[in-house]
Amino acid sequence: MATIFHYSLPPSLHAQSRLPLSRNVRIINCVSLDQTRNASSSTAATTSAANDSLRVIFAAGGTGGHIYPAVAIADALKSLNPKTQFLFVGTAKGMEAKAVPFSGYPFVAVPAAPLTRPLFSLNNFLILPYIITKSTLKSFKILREFDPHVVIGTGGFVSFPTCLAAALKGVKLVIQEQNSVPGIANLVLSLFADKIFVAYDSTIESFPQRSKCVVCGNPVRLSLMEQVSKTVARQKFFPNVAAKEGLGEAMLNECEDLFIIWQTGVEAFSEMESLARNHPRVVLTPFLHALDLAYAAADLVVSRAGAMTCYEILATGKPCILIPSPYVAEGHQLKNASLMADLAGSRVIMENELDSTILRTAIQEMLDNETLMAEMSKRALRAAKPNSSAEIAQHILSLVNNREVEL
Repeated sequence: MATIFHYSLPPSLHAQSRLPLSRNVRIINCVSLDQTRNASSSTAATTSAANDSLRVIFAAGGTGGHIYPAVAIADALKSLNPKTQFLFVGTAKGMEAKAVPFSGYPFVAVPAAPLTRPLFSLNNFLILPYIITKSTLKSFKILREFDPHVVIGTGGFVSFPTCLAAALKGVKLVIQEQNSVPGIANLVLSLFADKIFVAYDSTIESFPQRSKCVVCGNPVRLSLMEQVSKTVARQKFFPNVAAKEGLGEAMLNECEDLFIIWQTGVEAFSEMESLARNHPRVVLTPFLHALDLAYAAADLVVSRAGAMTCYEILATGKPCILIPSPYVAEGHQLKNASLMADLAGSRVIMENELDSTILRTAIQEMLDNETLMAEMSKRALRAAKPNSSAEIAQHILSLVNNREVEL
């Protein structure tokens, strides 16, 4: 039984790139595209921070790739120092407005707007400066009232004014860069940051002040690291199939096709549902809350190449096919996909090369080659840093307490 976990592609490509339906039952997960530590040092830093209830502001928003790393770091800080007080800053209309409270943390909104392309535009020269000024002033007020010991920026355009306000106010500032190459905002903020946490060794070369950089990997949600059996995970998505123990010859003849878990994204869901409604081998959803189960159920991931998606693939050890989005600013996804190919042997298909035949062939070739799949899984797990959240949290506590962390 093979499961494919599929992260969404644009609607036009969904229709063009129909997945193959001609092999033994497999589940593919498609998504919208132990380090040791010096115990005495860890205890000292945690105890010192606990003497004065630690207050932390996170500036994050826009996409899950910026929000969930912040949540993961907050969870790790809370584990090390349960008395820590948190406040997340984001936009009122971004997904952070729902995702952060759902994760159990307080949230406050500030006005914000992205840098648009082309860079030399009326919006960037007239409207954006006004909104950034307004947001920075609102951030100053939040900082004055909450009085944080440290501000942590994990990206999204809303993080820039809040982190800038922290730097101007003299509050300790750290940033966490998920991508293999940083964007403009983090490059600017890096000049004021006390620490810069990066996911990959190669990312250090992109920052002008490399001595501030610490390679910790990308923080992933704890649920993804929990060991859930493939059988249990598949029962969640395909109870009628997974419950048939053994999947005998009659079952294989009846269900020859791939089983697909497809996170479409909100915008593409209606169109995709009209094409695959009630299909017995497709689970279609705009958003996967049980992402840990989707990864556990999958044999193969077909996805875009967002920074956190790539790192989740590494952390879960899944072979993958990446289709980097050409619409993401500064070519981040292409750079991420290229790095994934080097680290884990990920198969990369460019969008302008994508059609149903190419995708079908790529999927079948990978699923048919068990040796290749096993090697890709080993390489992915070897490249991942499973303790990233805890390591970043320890560095933050040490920074607040003016201590050197020993790892």
